[in-house]
Amino acid sequence: MADVSDVEAALVSFVTAALYPEGPTAASVTGQPLRVYRGWPLSGSLEADLLRGVANVSVFAVPAASRNTTRWAAMTTTTSSVPTLTVQVSGNSASFGGQGGATQVAGLLVSNQPFVYRGQAGDTPALVAAVLAQSVRAVRACWLSGTTVSVPGVPNIVARVVADGAAMTEWARQEQGFRISAWCPNPSSRDLVCRTLSVALATVRFLELPDGTGGFVRYRSTSSFDDRQDAQSYRRDLVYDVEYATTDVRSAPSMLFGDLQMSSAELFA
Repeated sequence: MADVSDVEAALVSFVTAALYPEGPTAASVTGQPLRVYRGWPLSGSLEADLLRGVANVSVFAVPAASRNTTRWAAMTTTTSSVPTLTVQVSGNSASFGGQGGATQVAGLLVSNQPFVYRGQAGDTPALVAAVLAQSVRAVRACWLSGTTVSVPGVPNIVARVVADGAAMTEWARQEQGFRISAWCPNPSSRDLVCRTLSVALATVRFLELPDGTGGFVRYRSTSSFDDRQDAQSYRRDLVYDVEYATTDVRSAPSMLFGDLQMSSAELFA
């Protein structure tokens, strides 16, 4: 899920990318070092930076500037994953390849009877084939050769591999104000920093968050402060509202065999 700290961190990353368009190892838009961080600056560190010509940009959640924007009942969306384990079938033989894993399931369907194995971390195709062959041998003859399982006496078999997906449920939605403050050693650098950020933030509608959702960004206000010129501190605040979701992400197993019939009764596995 995303919370206020995730939004602050995402804003810090966005601001850093805007002020260092060629990357953090290249020059900033001002040509001078810039420090970007979450939270309110410490006065001693800030003044030391400003005396050395190092501008600071802080990102801070505005107190008492949030509201509940939940509009709908809980909604769940699912996403699928592509398995890294593979399987190829030729007649009554199935050959496994790729790489197994803890979120993958492999299975054989022999004469309408399923044999299933849920993988573990570090599984190899040979191990998956051996486990499935052992399961088949409990009820009928089966041959194992390396990564290939063969079942004599049947015209063909079905083999499949799937990977767990993810189910994300949005339980609530909220809007929070965030103050992006530019603390600069002179008016020209402050204007350049804030102009750059204003343009960059005007072009983004949804801020990418760690849980895969997007926070809707909306401009609120701008304020300038020049009351500490004796300390060479020229500040401007850009305030934006970000609306984001509270989500819960859980594993969602995928269907392996879904249309089986055993003893005239449908079986879903």
